Amino acid sequence: MFKYLAAPALLMMTLLAAGCGKKAEPAARPPEVVVSTPLQMNVVDWDDYVGQFVAVDSVDVRPRVSGYLQSIGFKDGDIVKKGQVLFIIDPRPYQAALDQAKGQEAHAAAAAQNAKTEAARGQTLLAAKAISAQAYDALVATDRQASADLVAAQAAVRTAALNLEFTRVVAPLDGRVSDRRVAPGNLVTADTTVLTNIVNLNPIRFAFTGSESLYLKYQRENAAGTRVSSRVNPTPVQIRLQDEPTYRWNGKIDFVDNALDTSSGAIRGRAVVDNPNYFLTPGMFGHMRLMGSGVYRGLLVPDQAVATDQSRQVVYVVGPDNKVAQRVVQPGPLYNGLRVIRSGVSASDRVVIGGIQRARPGQAVTPRQGRIVTAAPDAGGADSDYVPPPASTATPAEAMR
Repeated sequence: MFKYLAAPALLMMTLLAAGCGKKAEPAARPPEVVVSTPLQMNVVDWDDYVGQFVAVDSVDVRPRVSGYLQSIGFKDGDIVKKGQVLFIIDPRPYQAALDQAKGQEAHAAAAAQNAKTEAARGQTLLAAKAISAQAYDALVATDRQASADLVAAQAAVRTAALNLEFTRVVAPLDGRVSDRRVAPGNLVTADTTVLTNIVNLNPIRFAFTGSESLYLKYQRENAAGTRVSSRVNPTPVQIRLQDEPTYRWNGKIDFVDNALDTSSGAIRGRAVVDNPNYFLTPGMFGHMRLMGSGVYRGLLVPDQAVATDQSRQVVYVVGPDNKVAQRVVQPGPLYNGLRVIRSGVSASDRVVIGGIQRARPGQAVTPRQGRIVTAAPDAGGADSDYVPPPASTATPAEAMR
C-alpha cells in the first residue's frame, strides 16, 4: 500500500519545490505615447466670407435722340470697346436739320456783315452831321442784333451736328454687352428706350458682408497696431469659386461701408480683383478669405491632439516625471491639419500627438519622441482636400510675400 502512495506524494513534493523556486513577474510597462513640442511658425489668420462678383460699372444703353432704329453693330454677348458703334438710328432727318441750320447760319452771317458795314458807314455820316444821332443808334442796335442772331445760328448748327452724331449709339465703356432689346425698324425714344446693357469685367468687384463682431475685431487690431484697417491700407484677399478646391484669385479690399445695417447688424465690404481673361462674371458666387490678423508667432499642434472635455478644449502634456497632465487651451485657426493654440501651452511643453487614447491625467506613460510637420501647402495655401471651414484659417506669413 505504501508503495502505491509514495509515487504521488513524491510528485507533489517535486511540484511544490519547483513553484517555490520560480521568480516574480516584472511590473507592466507604462503605455507608450508620442510627444513633441509645438511647431513654431509665423502665421497670418484669415476670416472666411461668402460673396458675389459684381461689375465695377453697369450701363443701360439708351438713345440720346428719337428715331427709327436702322441697324445693329454687334452680336449679343460680344466684348465691345469704348466708342464702338452699337446701333444706328436713321440719320436722314438729322442730316436735313443740320443742313437747314447751316443755311440759317450763313444767312445770319451775311446779315451780321451787312449790319456791321451799315454801322461803320453811319459813324462816318454822323461825324459829317449827315445823319442824326438817333439814326446812328438804330444802326448800332441792328449790328448788335445781327451779331446775336449769328451766335444763335452757330449754336443751332452745333446742336444739329450733335443730334446727327447721336444717331450713332456707341459703347460708353469696355465690357461685355448683353442682348439687343429692340429690333431694327422700331421707333426708339430719346433717354427712355433701353437698347442693351454693358458691364465691364476687368477689374471686377467681389461684394460681401461682415458681422459686427468681426468688424469690432478689426477695429481693435487697428487700434493696437497689429493689423492696419482696410480703409487705410488695402487688405489682401483670396477667393475661390464654387468648383475650385484652392484660393486662386487674389485681390484687395477697396471699400468698407460707413455704417452697419441696422436690420442685419452686418457691414458691407468690397474687394477688387483682376480679371484679364474675363473668366469671372458678375453674379458668380465665391468663398473669400480676408487677412484677419497681422503676422504673429504661433504654436501649432496636430488638430487630432486637441480633445474635447465637455465644453472645454484640452491637450495632454507629459511632464518631466513622465506623467500626463491635462491643459485647457484656446484653439485658433487651422492650417494644413495643424491647429494654432492661442493659450494653454508653451513652446517647451511635450504635447501628446500620438496615442492620445492611452493618455490619462496623472498616469505615467512611456514617451516616444515625435515631430510635428505641416503638409505641403497647395498654390492657394489651403489643404488639398479643402472643405469650407466653419471658422477662420491661417497660413504661414511667408506665403504673403
